[in-house]
Amino acid sequence: MRSNVINPVVVIQKAMQQVYLWMTAGLMVTGAVATTLYNSGAVKSLGPMMIVLLLVQIGVVFFLSARINKMAPTTATILFLAYSALSGVTLTPIFYAYTASSIGTTFFVTAGTFAAMALYGATTKRDLTGMGSMLMMALFGLMIATIVNIFLGSGLMSLVISAVGVLIFVGLTAYDVQSLTRMAHTVATEDDTQRFAIIGALKLYLDFINLFLFLLRFLGTGRRD
Repeated sequence: MRSNVINPVVVIQKAMQQVYLWMTAGLMVTGAVATTLYNSGAVKSLGPMMIVLLLVQIGVVFFLSARINKMAPTTATILFLAYSALSGVTLTPIFYAYTASSIGTTFFVTAGTFAAMALYGATTKRDLTGMGSMLMMALFGLMIATIVNIFLGSGLMSLVISAVGVLIFVGLTAYDVQSLTRMAHTVATEDDTQRFAIIGALKLYLDFINLFLFLLRFLGTGRRD
């Protein structure tokens, strides 16, 4: 007689696979939108609309995070992909600021760093909960420093902010992966799995994109044309 006991390790692995698949899908959507807009030059016509799109992005993140458990899985998925597309629009200007080769190099460095920290977060026996709280406080401080530097325009402060940003999102990647791995065993239904995959993908997507942008400050080569 076969046992109907479900292996929790298998449940966690399947749930986390879905998280990484949707995160990858989000990155692909972002890359496709950004590349298309850059090649067409359409983003130049947006002007002040970019600020509106940035605000919409922030709104989608907060809405999705707060309402994910009450949403239909399809709605959550559409919102995540819409957010990824919006990110593609707002990230297009980096193609005008940096060379394509340096953007590509930074992407692969980011991917390698992200993978290493994700592996650490998934395998370490150390409880990263306390570190997560400190990192969130540091992130809040970083946001304030960034706003202040908009008015100061200090190049040195900008580099310090970028360096701290790299450290914060390296740590958050490990923390988020550990947190998601621990949550994965609570997924009970197919709908729950999809919701978990989307909110997990959103967290890791944000970690990846922010890590990429901060690393780009150091590895990016400015365009001369």
